Amino acid sequence: MVRIESEIASGMNGGRTKARRLLADPKVTIVVVEHRDRLGRMNTELVEAALEAAGRRLVVLDAGEVEDDLVRDMVEVLTSFCVRLYGRRSAKNRGEEGSESGCRR
Repeated sequence: MVRIESEIASGMNGGRTKARRLLADPKVTIVVVEHRDRLGRMNTELVEAALEAAGRRLVVLDAGEVEDDLVRDMVEVLTSFCVRLYGRRSAKNRGEEGSESGCRR
């Protein structure tokens, strides 16, 4: 049986219901992702280790990933800062939209 899950969500937090449901399902023996960062921005090695401990596998299709740990860490740090920056900007924009429409919280 093949199950395909597609989800548009941040890889920075655990609020991804489809990914959580997929990873929690013991019937799913192989998890395939196109890029490692589509599964999570950081610590995907922990997810991979947990899957392996349960007799399951993570397969990453794109082999063009950065192999240098320092470079990968720097990309993860920069990604984290960008997510925070864009999150603040998004919250500010939502607040401005709410005040323009006359909504009050």
